[in-house]
Amino acid sequence: MNLGTYLTRSARYWPDATALVCGERSWTYPELDGATDRLASALLARGLRPCDAVASLAWNRGELVEVEFALYKAGLVRAPINARLGRGEIEHILRYAPVRVLVFDAAHRADALAAIEAADTGCLPVLLDDGPAAAAGAMPGEAAVLGYRALLGEADAGPVAVDVDEGAPCVLNFTSGSTGALKAAVQTFGNRLANMRKLLMSDESRPRPGTRYLACGPITHATGMTLLANMFAGATTHVLPSWSAQSFVETVEKERITATFLVPAMVNMVLAHPGAAGRDLSSLTGVRVGGAPISPQRLRDAVQFFGPVVAQGYGLGETTSVVAGLSSREIAQAATDDAELLQSCGRAMYDTEIRIVDEAGRPLPPREVGELVVRGPDCVQEYWQEPELSAQTFRDGWVHTGDLAWMREDGYLFLVDRKKDMIISGGFNIYCTEVEAALYEHPGVQEVCVIGVPDETWGEAVKAVIVARPDHVLSADEITAFCAERLDRFKKPKTVDFVGELPHNRNGKLDRKAVREPFWAGADRRVN
Repeated sequence: MNLGTYLTRSARYWPDATALVCGERSWTYPELDGATDRLASALLARGLRPCDAVASLAWNRGELVEVEFALYKAGLVRAPINARLGRGEIEHILRYAPVRVLVFDAAHRADALAAIEAADTGCLPVLLDDGPAAAAGAMPGEAAVLGYRALLGEADAGPVAVDVDEGAPCVLNFTSGSTGALKAAVQTFGNRLANMRKLLMSDESRPRPGTRYLACGPITHATGMTLLANMFAGATTHVLPSWSAQSFVETVEKERITATFLVPAMVNMVLAHPGAAGRDLSSLTGVRVGGAPISPQRLRDAVQFFGPVVAQGYGLGETTSVVAGLSSREIAQAATDDAELLQSCGRAMYDTEIRIVDEAGRPLPPREVGELVVRGPDCVQEYWQEPELSAQTFRDGWVHTGDLAWMREDGYLFLVDRKKDMIISGGFNIYCTEVEAALYEHPGVQEVCVIGVPDETWGEAVKAVIVARPDHVLSADEITAFCAERLDRFKKPKTVDFVGELPHNRNGKLDRKAVREPFWAGADRRVN
């Protein structure tokens, strides 16, 4: 098999169609196909072989799509590096993974070259911005840097399609490091194929000719997971160079975007943006929300703003694609006659299986909280060079997600919390997301993070850290009184802090660990 052949076929099927747009530049399907052939050929000519990796380190740009499909064609491993990682983490990846080539933009040149030198693995540096402006800013000692266009010029434009085994490594998907150390889920070519099939089977949001998908977040991560399906189906992918609520609404209106993916933090920013309401976003037929839990109230707000086109899903790097989904039709139904459904992330998608299990791995009955485990053809089976961690996460064919959840009798999945984020106060289990869902019902709350903090009497106490909407002035007493009407007494926040903004990790998710850390500084352990 070779995943790159789907791009080549689309270039034959739709020779005049636009495959990719980023900023002022666009690629037709034949142009993108030709560029990826040249890059694949050049990498193979330099001696790269199966299981060799090519890493990328850059802000969103069209060339990252060229790199992805060239690696599919060449049968090589892709190691996307989050553009927000520090120099030490970049060096760690270069040492940890079999990276032979690092492709980077001018903004990351200093960090990339320093990491290559420190790792001392013989990695070839390739600079994407190899025009006159980049050359003018060259630093001493950069003579060994190869320009991206120069690399493309080393090869012919003949088609490349190296046969690969479905079980061979395709992508090393590095986590955001919430556990304190980067690890890479090994997504195989078969996992990526299963992800593509799942997206193409979607009854309401599958890509097709005429689809205009806007990639808002880093295309090296969740936002870019639709690229393969888009290229298979003849859709047009628009890549947003950098995220802001303003650029999002402007691009949707100007380009008549039909589909997009947003993390909840992005939804919050769009809903709070003063100029968003006046934009024509009527072209949108699908807005999928995922990457982190979204409260029922914020889901209602999103439907009111975007219309009945909002769907949500749940997945993780270890499952390659979405595990469970709640369609826009189901969300509309929930708003009228099944309010509980707004708290769900949906039912298992297509060939994915899910279970809720106890500590011993035994399946639990409906409505009992336990750990969510997942299996299917898109599920990863190991972390790169981490046998002990792999044995903990991937057991008996199931991915142990570390997420606490329960399942309704009709198969709808309800996420409760991360195991490590659960608050235990006076012997009671308190789930942060449940308290946050109640707080999001307050019209003055723009964003909230609920954490457990040390308490001498109860072990841990509930604290809410809140960003207020610009037109609201909130008080702690008002918030605690509001929660008292909606939550059990022991679940309401004992203390409330107000901040100008909350931290988010490199993938745009709320960074609960960073919010929690100052309150536990100096503690011997992070539970009490």
